[in-house]
Amino acid sequence: MREATLMREVTLTIDGQPVTVPEGTTLLKAAEALGISIPTICYHEACTANAICRMCVVEVEKQRLLQPACIVEARDGMVVHTHSERVVRSRRTILEMLDSAVDLSDAPEIQAQMAEYNVNHNRFPDAARRTPPIIDDNPMYIRDYAKCILCWRCVQVCAEDAQYTFALSFDGRGFHTQIGTFFDLPMPETTCVFCGQCVGVCPTGALKPRREWLLEQGKTPDEILQMSRTERRKSRRVQKGSAHG
Repeated sequence: MREATLMREVTLTIDGQPVTVPEGTTLLKAAEALGISIPTICYHEACTANAICRMCVVEVEKQRLLQPACIVEARDGMVVHTHSERVVRSRRTILEMLDSAVDLSDAPEIQAQMAEYNVNHNRFPDAARRTPPIIDDNPMYIRDYAKCILCWRCVQVCAEDAQYTFALSFDGRGFHTQIGTFFDLPMPETTCVFCGQCVGVCPTGALKPRREWLLEQGKTPDEILQMSRTERRKSRRVQKGSAHG
């Protein structure tokens, strides 16, 4: 007979409310157990949490720094504040910095957060904007990195979190960092299988279905269909040429 393995539990206090959760539970999940919502940007249920955006920071008593709730585990006796003045100021600043550099027009969740935290859209008037050109190199989706916040979701689902194709990676340094392909190859020349999972987890519209994007550009459904047919014919001719070469 197998012996039952009991999972150890920890008890902590979040916003004045006690909660008991299994050991290893993150502060984000512990707060959810109390019905307390902590805002996130880079976090996604299908992706490994990496605490990149820092939008989920909370204040833990006796800790000098704000802690990212998506990766910090609950501990016995912790006292956590999810909406203190320091936390609110930090989240507002993160949103203002993103707003100053990135096109967030297709990011409804972030727009809602900016409204909630009373963001000053003119706080950084001299900030440089990210304005790389749109990459339209395949029939499935476009890449508009002017809208990319480098949340890493697409890289993760393309790698160990889901697809294991490793078609996407980080490219560049500092302000010029962006998501790219290895050796900057066009997407059809990479290991991409066009599963669409990267598009599905993108929170800002930086990755968007090509047909949706063409409709936004004013193309009619008939025009898009004709373009698709023409592109398929060209692709077949290239493939035949490569086979005979």
